Amino acid sequence: MRNNRRTELVMGSAQLGLNYGAANRVGKPARETALQLVRRAVDAGVGTFDTARAYGDAEDRLGEALADRPATRTITKLAPLSDLAPDASRETIEAAVDASLDQSLTALRRTSLDCLLLHRASHITAHDGAIWERLKEHLASGVIASLGVSVQSPAEAHQALADINVTHLQLPFNILDWRWREAGVIAALQADQAVTVHARSAFLQGVLTAGDPGFWPLVPGVDASSLMAWLEDTARNFRRASVADLALAYVRGQNWVDGVVIGQETQDQLDDNLWLCTRPPLSAQDCALIESTAPRVPQKLLDPAQWKSQ
Repeated sequence: MRNNRRTELVMGSAQLGLNYGAANRVGKPARETALQLVRRAVDAGVGTFDTARAYGDAEDRLGEALADRPATRTITKLAPLSDLAPDASRETIEAAVDASLDQSLTALRRTSLDCLLLHRASHITAHDGAIWERLKEHLASGVIASLGVSVQSPAEAHQALADINVTHLQLPFNILDWRWREAGVIAALQADQAVTVHARSAFLQGVLTAGDPGFWPLVPGVDASSLMAWLEDTARNFRRASVADLALAYVRGQNWVDGVVIGQETQDQLDDNLWLCTRPPLSAQDCALIESTAPRVPQKLLDPAQWKSQ
């Protein structure tokens, strides 16, 4: 909530193109349902959408749904480029980058990209910087309006913030996540008003709000029932309507967060999220109090990429 600006609700689209989320029991919605969800969000005032080449056909669905709504803004991510060999030539690398951009432009039905993020922070330096250099060329030509990075860790965030071309940062953040504060990332973001920050995973892939310990990953040192009890008690103590209200109000109450990315696969979920964003965010004082009493969870819980390796 920079400079007293209201934290924006950004509609995520991973669920629209993939079976995504630890607590997702509905699955990927049918195409027409996905289009209706996007259009309903626009009609409710949502103006920014988050997607990626790696999200199945999410870009294509957004492109179709938003074709007659030019005032909206779409943030997408470069393809993971996993097929590039370590010794790939510069020409091969540039062709792979160009192909990802062309595919995004075609799917989104745009002549330029509002914002492109690296889906892999390592691509800033990979291949002697060839990927990043090619993207900066497209930034200079106007094919990309702004560049940024989707990061997974504080180390990646610090690396991204060191590059002046990074004007957008997306990171996972929730009410249990202590990493960014302790690593100095939040202090760096508070000091740099030029970088737009979007927080994703406010509900930790739906685990925090599932209401069932069976949805929690089996991480050593994690007592799901105790954490659920703390979340429920905290929601009551701060007079929030639910754990979802608490979790979202906490992220929206951060003065360094410009937008919160939330995905949904049903109309009920969308309506709930829209309603939650009409609720007041927590104050800075309330956020600080919660941080002082929050249980210390293992870092592995905060990184869903590690859940499958247990």
